[in-house]
Amino acid sequence: MRKSGILMHISSLPNDYGIGKMGKEAYEFVDFLARSKQSCWQILPVSPTSYGDSPYQSFSIHAGNPYFIDLETLEKDGYLKPEEYKDIKWSEDKGSVDYGTIYENIFNVLKAAHKRFRKDPAKGYVKFVLENKNWIYDYGLFMALKFAHGGKAWYEWEEPLKMHKGKAVKQAAKDYADDIDFWCFVQYEYFKQWKKLKKYANDKGIKIIGDIPIYCAYDSVEVWATPEYFYLDKEKKPIEVAGCPPDCFSEDGQLWGNPLYRWDYMAKEKYVWWIERIRTAFEIYDTVRIDHFRGFESYYCIPYGAPNARKGHWSKGPDMKLFKAVNRKLGELDIIAEDLGFLTKKVVKMLEAAGYPGMKILEFAFDGDSSNGYLPHNYSTSNSICYTGTHDNETALGWIKSCDKKTADFCKKYLNVKKDTDIPWALIRLCWSSVCDTAIAQMQDILELDSSARMNTPSTVGTNWKWRLESGELLTDKLSDKLAELTELYGRALHAEKKKDKAGE
Repeated sequence: MRKSGILMHISSLPNDYGIGKMGKEAYEFVDFLARSKQSCWQILPVSPTSYGDSPYQSFSIHAGNPYFIDLETLEKDGYLKPEEYKDIKWSEDKGSVDYGTIYENIFNVLKAAHKRFRKDPAKGYVKFVLENKNWIYDYGLFMALKFAHGGKAWYEWEEPLKMHKGKAVKQAAKDYADDIDFWCFVQYEYFKQWKKLKKYANDKGIKIIGDIPIYCAYDSVEVWATPEYFYLDKEKKPIEVAGCPPDCFSEDGQLWGNPLYRWDYMAKEKYVWWIERIRTAFEIYDTVRIDHFRGFESYYCIPYGAPNARKGHWSKGPDMKLFKAVNRKLGELDIIAEDLGFLTKKVVKMLEAAGYPGMKILEFAFDGDSSNGYLPHNYSTSNSICYTGTHDNETALGWIKSCDKKTADFCKKYLNVKKDTDIPWALIRLCWSSVCDTAIAQMQDILELDSSARMNTPSTVGTNWKWRLESGELLTDKLSDKLAELTELYGRALHAEKKKDKAGE
């Protein structure tokens, strides 16, 4: 089945509360997708963000981001009063997320809701906590201790708690019982709202494509509470950390800093840690993109404390043994392999054995070589996802304006257009017309936005993850009709598939 969709994170939805939420604007966006004949909404990881605001560096791989909880819904449920959140100035600029202001205010607002909730807890609350006991108690205690320590990373806490000593942890659980209940409540509300939104999307024929990073953040509950799964020394310091080697884009490589896994230990445990992680992901999403998929075949290791990624080395990963274990426990899953970057023959062999669709990025296609593998006429399989660009790319308009003349001229010649402003929709048309089973465009490209709307520039900090849709009024009927027409033209509309099925009966 050919399908298409839009990439836009929840944080980018419009509203008056500083960051996108799972409220009416989210439902209106789903309606826009349906009017546009789309069948996919792709988002970034929904885990709680930490310092740097990246959804790929989270305090927890299982928890949902409290920032996305809709406050108007909490008011309707009787847990908030309007003045407790509507009188706060959440942002100076509706087109940009102010993470600092949100952090300073959101938890006090949620605590006010929790105070009322505790007087008459919802019937499903205890059931939710028990169903998620494998992670939620550790997460609740971790967050309670983090706030008690002024936001410090767990490796800066006093020794017994830093080392997760049993006696100290048990005492802390007693001392911070109310705080743990608060964090459990936050997750209950998050997942209650999320499941309702996801059902609304699914009922309209729209699947949610989610995203999980391959690695955990060092300052995460997983590394703190279960260090045996990570390559740490006796003091719980990483021995080596994750990253990417130097290439033509970066002479220093990329130093991510995440702890590496003890794959030998995970293998002895029959990969139960990863099985549970993927199980949780599929409770949240319909389809899951796994970031840096090549890292399962072999992964780049950098000495902890190194200033850059130049002096790293490659180590062997679990390869197909992991995914065979996952398939045995969970069955065949709708996974997308992020297969960008340095791919060896062994990595390609693993990807072929897994059978998961890979990714084609059109912004990588126009180097002047007609044999470039990202050009659609060179696609050898439909089992892939075609993107105009991802969250790590420039917007289409920003990209063409920043290209060298040779690249820009080749691109315009290939697309048969003359102006920079023609590029966004020309790339969308190329993407939709490709043989790929799925085509995805960034919302910024559909809106023809320039580089100021870029979501993330890898290896930089400061302005990333902030772009927002300023107003839902931009999602016009004219725009949805334009996208719907293109989607029907290239056989990606839902009803087009139904007609084809009926004709073939």
